[in-house]
Amino acid sequence: MNEKFLKEMFNSSKCPVIDFTLGDMSQKAQKLTGKLSISGVQPKLSVKLDKKQNILIPVAEGGEYILKPQTTTFPNIPENEQCCMDIAKNLDIDIPLHCLIPLKDNSLAYVIKRFDRKKNIKIHQEDFAQILEQTDKYKGSAEQIGRKLKDISSAPGYDSQLFLERVILNFILGNGDAHLKNYSISYRDKDNIRLTPAYDIVSSKLVLPDEEDSAITINGKKNRLKLEDFDKLAEYLNIPLRVRYEKFINKFDVMKKIIDCSNITKEKQRQFLEIIKERLARLSLPK
Repeated sequence: MNEKFLKEMFNSSKCPVIDFTLGDMSQKAQKLTGKLSISGVQPKLSVKLDKKQNILIPVAEGGEYILKPQTTTFPNIPENEQCCMDIAKNLDIDIPLHCLIPLKDNSLAYVIKRFDRKKNIKIHQEDFAQILEQTDKYKGSAEQIGRKLKDISSAPGYDSQLFLERVILNFILGNGDAHLKNYSISYRDKDNIRLTPAYDIVSSKLVLPDEEDSAITINGKKNRLKLEDFDKLAEYLNIPLRVRYEKFINKFDVMKKIIDCSNITKEKQRQFLEIIKERLARLSLPK
């Protein structure tokens, strides 16, 4: 990590240290009873930077970052998410600052800067499970999100385009777990109600080969998705044809370079590239 990135991410010239191991995670969580969020099998710990000691410490309140460690069930999820988020950034998808940092036992953890905080002030936001009043985050459609987004957003046309691009990106990367809680609205003030930066982008198909194409329906489908399904969604969102896929055309080499340089194992890198090739072919997008 270069100094410029460290300054943006941590307001420091040195990478902070994490002074606990993967085995310590459950103990840390118990000390913050009710403050540990569990998503599937991967725990998430709220941490902040102790500037004097330059260490990231777990906190119940006032967290500046979310830390996601390794899991025993699915190995290398932090490396997977880091790679997917790096791809998103390079394809001009708005994402928070993020990086991999070793725990005390040298296992890598994924750390992402919170975007619902500004100078320790919490910015109100809601995910689309809350907005749609849906208790099951896997029940819903991209069209439902799009319709509600147009009603809420202070820049509905632009946010609709950004939403479509994220749906397409999740499909290309094999993220079949992008559910209602993975899309959110930020309420900065009454005139600035916007789609939040993208987050929780992981190639779930790289971990679960039988994963569905999509966690929510697109054109009434979760599987065997193809170009016409995304075109139908784009038409529903009133997105012009010329801008629907422009961020993804001739970008395979960009994605390949990021994957090749990632911390994902070589065998998984190969599998990841095959997933992307197959998805681009289904969208009839030139590599």
